[in-house]
Amino acid sequence: MTGPENELRIEVAVGGVAFDDRGRVLLIERGHPPSAGKWTLPGGRVKLGEPMRDACARELHEETGLHVEVGPVVETLERIGPRDGGVPRYHFVIVDFLVTAVGGALRPGSDVTAARFCDQAALSALPVTEGLIPVIDNARALAAEA
Repeated sequence: MTGPENELRIEVAVGGVAFDDRGRVLLIERGHPPSAGKWTLPGGRVKLGEPMRDACARELHEETGLHVEVGPVVETLERIGPRDGGVPRYHFVIVDFLVTAVGGALRPGSDVTAARFCDQAALSALPVTEGLIPVIDNARALAAEA
């Protein structure tokens, strides 16, 4: 069978939820579509043959300059982009991990506009990606159990 529906590839991505010692969450402002200009968790695509935890550590370093230890899975979710001619523009399966910063210096990577730790007040004022707040809440609860 041929056609546009066979051209779509589901991609696996990872994200990392990090909190600083004041309970602020690490966020990046996306520099590219999808969701350019919105704030979200740092992360990105898993490379072929790359373990997801390694991908998470790599992506966090690339996007924020921080070295992290990757902990437990917080949540797995899907993002399916708007349809263009009946075919979704993208389809990501995203695995978000709880991570702990262990080194490096916070700075935005080349594919993000900004990176910073945000408290609840700042988080409430930012344009964020769909579904971000429940993931952060779940990660906060998981971190409190540890």
